[in-house]
Amino acid sequence: MLKFNSLMPGLRVSNIENSKDFYLKIGFKVMYEIKEDKFYFLQLENNQIMIEEGLEEWKTGELEYPFGRGINLSMEVSNVDELYRKVKEEKITIFEKLKSKEYKVGNEISYDKEFLIQDPNGYLLRFTN
Repeated sequence: MLKFNSLMPGLRVSNIENSKDFYLKIGFKVMYEIKEDKFYFLQLENNQIMIEEGLEEWKTGELEYPFGRGINLSMEVSNVDELYRKVKEEKITIFEKLKSKEYKVGNEISYDKEFLIQDPNGYLLRFTN
């Protein structure tokens, strides 16, 4: 049985098949789909997202590229180096190259490796571990 995370971003997309193909290339799997609604529920490790073309009743404004301005979706993966290699192999444009990053969390220092890409609609995706 599919376990749903408590937070699952839903992304409106301009072309559901292009978006689905993009996410599958980087390792997401289709957990379920609703073809008549042009909807896919996707998962990569513990990261879940929903993509949908349409959904006019929830429209809050005009969609212009890049969608999701001002937001990045941060996703932790078990092997960020391998995912980065895969993204480069698929010739996906890198928004920010893989690098080590230092963050202060309270009195502690946290070290992460991360890189960023944009999906076909301009949503900014940050992968880290």
